[in-house]
Amino acid sequence: MPKLVKVYLQQIAIGFGLSAVFTAILLYMNVGNLGHLVFNSSDGLLGLFLIFFFNGLVFAGVQFAIRIMRMGYDDDDDDDDDRGTSIRSFDPVPVRVSAQDGRR
Repeated sequence: MPKLVKVYLQQIAIGFGLSAVFTAILLYMNVGNLGHLVFNSSDGLLGLFLIFFFNGLVFAGVQFAIRIMRMGYDDDDDDDDDRGTSIRSFDPVPVRVSAQDGRR
């Protein structure tokens, strides 16, 4: 399996794990009377699943984006050969430019 697919599946698992924790905290803290609504409604479990699923999609996307953006900072994957070399600089040299009078 390609490395990118493994990273993607790992970040999906982390995102949905975070979503499960987030949903459990929402129910435990009864934010917006959500716990009462979920457990006392006939469609409460569907709503609970949708909250979990859509938060999982968001958290997984954010996890994957953060992981991809941080890939350039890993020291073991450094393919950059220009480290340690100094930036070349030059000393500007003034050049004399003659100006002609534009009046006749």
